[in-house]
Amino acid sequence: MILILGTTASGKGQLAFDLAEQIGAEIISIDSMKVYRRMDIGTAKPPKEAQKRVKYHLIDVVQPCDQFSVGRFLELAYDAIKQIKSRNKPIIAVGGTALYIKALLYGLFDGPGSDSQIRENLWELAKTESPERLWQQLKTVDPAAADRIHHNDSKRIIRALEVYKISGEPISNLQKQFSAERTLHEWTIVGLRREKADVASKINQRVRKMIADGLVDEVKSLLAQDRPLSQQARCAIGYAEIIDYLNNKTSLKDAIERIKVNTRRLAKSQRTWFKTFRNVNWLDIEPEEPPEKILSRTKTLSKASNGELH
Repeated sequence: MILILGTTASGKGQLAFDLAEQIGAEIISIDSMKVYRRMDIGTAKPPKEAQKRVKYHLIDVVQPCDQFSVGRFLELAYDAIKQIKSRNKPIIAVGGTALYIKALLYGLFDGPGSDSQIRENLWELAKTESPERLWQQLKTVDPAAADRIHHNDSKRIIRALEVYKISGEPISNLQKQFSAERTLHEWTIVGLRREKADVASKINQRVRKMIADGLVDEVKSLLAQDRPLSQQARCAIGYAEIIDYLNNKTSLKDAIERIKVNTRRLAKSQRTWFKTFRNVNWLDIEPEEPPEKILSRTKTLSKASNGELH
């Protein structure tokens, strides 16, 4: 069981596919947005051709109008692990949604219960003002959590503020009960690490490709559906900015630049999360390092860590 993690645009998806093809593995996606059907371009899903050649799990499992939780992710991930093991296939998990990775490795954080009135009030503030305003509140009471949570991620911002209002304690303190000693499965963890400037360059390239591939039309199609996008889907990077453009709140040029900026902020947040993970075998990737070399290095590393890969 191999888990490949890294920031957005680090090359982890390509590595997972290349490795899966070589060793006959199935892939479990650890991504909070790739779960949504018809949200393809903006979430950088594996191409359809790749999905024909390698079996993927946890991609296209819910409608864009639905909410999706870490608890639901764990249910589906455990079921996928069971299915793959029943076929005696190797397992590769890959993604960058740090909360989901942490839950998969160490278990689900059992925080205080919810308060419907507090949550409703916070959601109303997010709608009437902005998620950014709530994020600023969170930064005041729990700077550690704010550093990990993207300022457009309304769901997690609201949960963190709700926990603080209920318990009087920052969620970042409560989450320390996540223990690296409680790893639930015997994962070999491989992390891809690139220089910040290299990641920023690759993010810019990716955003340009998304626009060229038809991201604007994809968002138009989603907004034309009978059932509205869930708050979670609507706030996804790439979608939130294009929605603002389509609602005449910004120009397309400015929306594209905001996607780049927000994606770089996401990468920064991911780096912060990943620093807290233990037992990660880090591979430092050169800017123009070819995929076949990264694959070879990964196989060598995995062989040393957990036996030979065939």
